[in-house]
Amino acid sequence: MLHVTDVRPLGGFRLWLRFSDGAEGEVDLAAELDGPVFEPLRDPAVFARVCIDPEVRTIAWPHGADFAPEFLRDLV
Repeated sequence: MLHVTDVRPLGGFRLWLRFSDGAEGEVDLAAELDGPVFEPLRDPAVFARVCIDPEVRTIAWPHGADFAPEFLRDLV
């Protein structure tokens, strides 16, 4: 099963990601921040608080927003 192993914010709404299959690269999530759970991420300070949730093993934010690793891998 695919999961995210490392994440670094790059500024704006871009992230550098590494995946369990060895792939790595940048994603720009600016176009994906629609809907109530993603609206808070439009604040760059909130977006920069990204981390890897150890339970679901993908990127997440303290308020509960996350993205599926498969979706992110397709963006890379």
